Amino acid sequence: MSQDTFILVGTTPIPLVDPIEWAQWFEMSDRIVENTEIEGYRISTIFLGLNHNFSGKGPPLLFETMIFPSDSFRDLYCARYTTWDEAQLGHRYAVEHYQELLESQYA
Repeated sequence: MSQDTFILVGTTPIPLVDPIEWAQWFEMSDRIVENTEIEGYRISTIFLGLNHNFSGKGPPLLFETMIFPSDSFRDLYCARYTTWDEAQLGHRYAVEHYQELLESQYA
């Protein structure tokens, strides 16, 4: 059986088996890796706390970057990562890619 619940110690995901302890940590923690607003859109990267690798193959997917219109919960983009460092890089990629799309629309 794979481990599905994790907490962050610093920026390192640590498996946590006890569901009560995990829920208490999850409720009180700051799970935001980065958050960027660009012209009415929000690019959000967070620690999920739950393994989102549903195939069971490969490492756990614990971080997620999404792009949302500021006035909606409908996402336009989603990518998931295993580590904090990958999540930061993924966030920067999403920001740069979205900025390039905006610039090409106004060119």
